[in-house]
Amino acid sequence: MRSIYPSILEQIRNGSRCVLATVVSTSGSTPQKPGSSALFGKEGLLAGTVGGGLLEGEVQHLAANILIAETSDLVYFNLDSDEGEEGAICGGEANVLVDANPATHMKALVAMEKSLAMRKQGFLLTVVNKKLEQGRFIARYWLEGNVDEELAPDLDPSVKDVIPGHLKQAIRYGFTEVVFKPTGRGATEMAYLEHMKPMPRLLIAGAGHVGRALAHLGALLEFEVTVVDDRQEFANPVNIPDANHLVVKEVGAAMIELGKGPDTYIVIVTRGHQYDAEALKPCIGFNVAYIGMIGSTHKVAVMKKQFLENQWVTPEQWSDIHTPIGIAIGSKTVEEIAISIAAQLVEVRNRKIASHAE
Repeated sequence: MRSIYPSILEQIRNGSRCVLATVVSTSGSTPQKPGSSALFGKEGLLAGTVGGGLLEGEVQHLAANILIAETSDLVYFNLDSDEGEEGAICGGEANVLVDANPATHMKALVAMEKSLAMRKQGFLLTVVNKKLEQGRFIARYWLEGNVDEELAPDLDPSVKDVIPGHLKQAIRYGFTEVVFKPTGRGATEMAYLEHMKPMPRLLIAGAGHVGRALAHLGALLEFEVTVVDDRQEFANPVNIPDANHLVVKEVGAAMIELGKGPDTYIVIVTRGHQYDAEALKPCIGFNVAYIGMIGSTHKVAVMKKQFLENQWVTPEQWSDIHTPIGIAIGSKTVEEIAISIAAQLVEVRNRKIASHAE
């Protein structure tokens, strides 16, 4: 799910009060997994979701009261499927952490924002303490780089001791809970680790029909989308409104200049064989997550021969290129082709996430 924290920072900087609700644990059948968050203001839901339907309605009602009471808490919900047609969304249970004032965590949120802007990943640590009277006290910390060195000096030693052992779990699932044995009122009750990282970059060479459709899907699938084409009439916000970045330049030159790293996914769908070759050559030899190129079996064979004969690529490097591109679903239309490519991107991305967590 796309990070909700930019929306939180926007509300805080605008001077607007808001309440952050996060599903922290579930059992049985629930509409959202732990880590799912929703932001509420005076006008209701602002961003995100905790599951929709009955649960989101109840959380929204609770958030409206918390905006007034300004008391954070951990709230239990029984999602009984027998409550009637309107409430029949599932049959599980959920605990939702409701933060009455996210603005108190501005230091951690800004640090996270800066790290992600520099394409660095890290962990947002949320610590929940029992209050002496009612509700909970919530503190958040941004952990980047060497976590052993970065842990805040004012952090409860019991939290410091266990956090390193939960990092792989957080990387694998995105969100993990750490429960502590109760030691009295005011003590640390639980903590949560969220693995936060920049959205992977999707570089699309070609702003034609397939490029446009794929840019839309890429945005929905939480890629940071860059589309490259030398034609202004194609590479513009009207034609491709979903791209984060549009580069109007000769394709080969643009692909040389654009940054490429382990979280970069490259899709080559230009208007012809010559342009595909110009886009592909600057991508060879980089440690990227994915390179895919559209083309018929004949076209791919011709290009492979050309690249090998000119020593632009080794046989091993060529074998890493997904071409013909996409998962075989018998696609015929532009939209179907884009879906087959998007599915392959997701498959590769999820496989890498799982391998990094092992």
